[in-house]
Amino acid sequence: MPLSHSQLWKAIDSLARHEGLSVSALARRAGLDATSFNPSKRFGPGEPPRPRWPSTESLTRILAATGLSLGEFAALAQDAVERPAAVPLLGMAQAGQDGYFDDAGLPVGDGWEQTDLPRPKDSLLSLRIVGDSMDPLYREGDRIIVDREATEVRKGDRVVVRTTGGETLAKEIGALTAQVVTLTSVNPAYDARTLARNEIVWMGRILWVSQ
Repeated sequence: MPLSHSQLWKAIDSLARHEGLSVSALARRAGLDATSFNPSKRFGPGEPPRPRWPSTESLTRILAATGLSLGEFAALAQDAVERPAAVPLLGMAQAGQDGYFDDAGLPVGDGWEQTDLPRPKDSLLSLRIVGDSMDPLYREGDRIIVDREATEVRKGDRVVVRTTGGETLAKEIGALTAQVVTLTSVNPAYDARTLARNEIVWMGRILWVSQ
């Protein structure tokens, strides 16, 4: 069975973890540029981004450097568990230091962690913000992703609420009890609103916004 783009890259990630290395350190061990396997190199420009595949030469080199056979690598790829897409993560203070970006502004080096992005599933939906009640946090026209399964919310969470009256509201949890939920707006021109639990059809946490 042909291996997918995600399976090949996840097999490389698994091989690096098996060797106790970051993907950058694995690339260096194989005599490759340290950025060869970085997450930023796995997709090219375009909308949607164009997948970039590891070269045959780079795969051959890491297999030689780790003593893994092609069959064993293929098994890693086949066993790769689908995980949420991720992007490089770095603290703001670290981002001001040298060694974390190349000349093109792309992430390099070993200090990066990862931030998981929402993985497509039936409970996710995308909505476009209308109005200015959450301005400047969410502006009119921004797109948000909401998880209807993410119902365990607490004070300060940003949520979308669907009411029995047919309204769909993007708000912040100001307070909540077993009987009522108080929704607040970021824009101080709007008053807080308290809804009885039986007025809420569903409530899901906002996971992501495109601005």
